[in-house]
Amino acid sequence: MLACPSALKVAQPLARTFHRQLNPALSSLAARRAASTSTSPSAPLPQVNSPASIFPDRVYASPAPEATVQNAHLSHQPLDTPSHPLPTMTKVDRAQQNAQHFAKIQRDFRTDTITMPTDEMFDLMRDASRGDDVYGEDAATNDLQDKIAKMAGKEAGLFCVSGTMTNQLAIRTHLTQPPHSIILDARSHVHLYEAGGVAMHSQASSHAVPPRNGHHLTLEEVLDNAVFGEDIHSAPTKLVSLENTLSGMVFPQEEIVRISDCMRSNGIIMHCDGARMWEVAAKTGMSLEELCRPFDTVSLCLSKGLGAPVGSVLVGPRKFIEKVKWFRKAFGGGIRQCGSLAVAANYCVDNHFQKLVGTHERATYLAKGLAAQGAQLLLPVETNMLWLDPSSIGFTISELAQRAKTRGITLGSNRVVVHHQITREAIDDLLALVAEMKEECKDRPRKEIDLEQNELYAQGQYTRNIEPPIARLGVHYGRNQ
Repeated sequence: MLACPSALKVAQPLARTFHRQLNPALSSLAARRAASTSTSPSAPLPQVNSPASIFPDRVYASPAPEATVQNAHLSHQPLDTPSHPLPTMTKVDRAQQNAQHFAKIQRDFRTDTITMPTDEMFDLMRDASRGDDVYGEDAATNDLQDKIAKMAGKEAGLFCVSGTMTNQLAIRTHLTQPPHSIILDARSHVHLYEAGGVAMHSQASSHAVPPRNGHHLTLEEVLDNAVFGEDIHSAPTKLVSLENTLSGMVFPQEEIVRISDCMRSNGIIMHCDGARMWEVAAKTGMSLEELCRPFDTVSLCLSKGLGAPVGSVLVGPRKFIEKVKWFRKAFGGGIRQCGSLAVAANYCVDNHFQKLVGTHERATYLAKGLAAQGAQLLLPVETNMLWLDPSSIGFTISELAQRAKTRGITLGSNRVVVHHQITREAIDDLLALVAEMKEECKDRPRKEIDLEQNELYAQGQYTRNIEPPIARLGVHYGRNQ
């Protein structure tokens, strides 16, 4: 090894100083060790000078304490008795508790993620395959991934714990090297409700666009916000993320195709947050394959409308999904023996998907009942979700939620969600409560609303207010008209 001469001039005197101080100590140690060995083999070894005695100007950590009973390994210590021991519960008690909880779920309008697994699902889960999914060895998980991918018309799928994870994995895998940006609806889950994951995981900027028609993004709006070319002042657009449904509203398929044709022809990737794509298929009668065709990747949640306990599947090209597995591992998202979750999700695809049409009918029934009383619907009710503002009949949503508790009905915010376990009785009880409160509050000031539009919203219709095409769209505009 070559050394710098100036460094040697400094290092050599230091080394000589160290050896002059250390050699006497080592010689003394050797002599004392020889003497102790000849007289008493069990005598303790003499102590060599400590580093602190050689270099007194340095600061050293305190030596570790000798092993005592007080600092012995925790495995040798008895565990304290818990101050709050878990209650023991018999199988009968647990069944009764679950039945009581299910009765509450049937009157809970907060979201569709709170549905309860059925006994049939748990019977299947008990007998599920028990392979390791990280190694790709769980039969039930592999079957589910292949099934969902085939339904969506894609080559492969990957089972993950949540829709947030499948969205973020897709975006992270698509986007390779900053600077880059994505375009998405300003109201979308990816933008608002995934903890800033696009910036955190993918180092991407987001162009969050509020649609001018209040319903869905258009090609014109996407082009208005897309960054093409080599302008170094802006991060180039690499991906467009659409959500279907969004706030319960169905994104028109013809508009998705227009956006996709234009973006893909310019080398921009199309991703869909299809957490509630199942609702779109049930509403429109279109196949999942047709709905997913304009997208490179789609996230399909299984624990919302379908009612699975856990899970979402990301579908896309096989080579892409293989790369996603690296990021899933880095995210800490690998699940080992997840066959029980996979069979539960598969059961929901086979048995709950067909119930969504009835769910939509009950949501429409609720919407029409509210509109008939004059309660304002903020958005058109197209699937299983409605947005309510009862100030038009004299009270707030918070007041309604408080009174609903006394009737065993749970409401969250302005969003009212009908899931497949909500009963018609619960809907009728909610409508009766609204009528009762309307009468009580008849002397209060009321918000003026457009009753005609309200009725259209109850029927799942909206007023189209899409701006005319702009000149620079060129060949892309009207391609699929």
